[in-house]
Amino acid sequence: MMKPVGEQELAVLRYVAEHGPATVGEVAERFGEPQGLARSTILTVMERLRQKGYLTRRKVEGVYQYASPVPASELLRDVVGDFVQRTLSGSLSPFAAYLSEAEDVTDEELEQLQDVVARLRSKKRKE
Repeated sequence: MMKPVGEQELAVLRYVAEHGPATVGEVAERFGEPQGLARSTILTVMERLRQKGYLTRRKVEGVYQYASPVPASELLRDVVGDFVQRTLSGSLSPFAAYLSEAEDVTDEELEQLQDVVARLRSKKRKE
């Protein structure tokens, strides 16, 4: 299990996973500046993520480029899985209760949830 990530780390990690490989300067300019985050803050967050194993880096033409070793979708799945294990003690019930009360679920998200339920039902039948 990987080390937990904070909210700011997750936002930077998602950006790099979706737009990487990227340098600290690129992330600071394209992601950090609009968020009001200094380059030094972005560097600190990206290095922390690298130390936790969420980002890799390699030198390209004298500059470090950071990348996520896994696609953004897999990354978020792992982060959510970690949240469920650590915060919800492995129970999906609180998460399901939250979803049942959510008012801003799009039609696309609702379709995705229905697909998930169908896959889960299919797995249960095979057991």
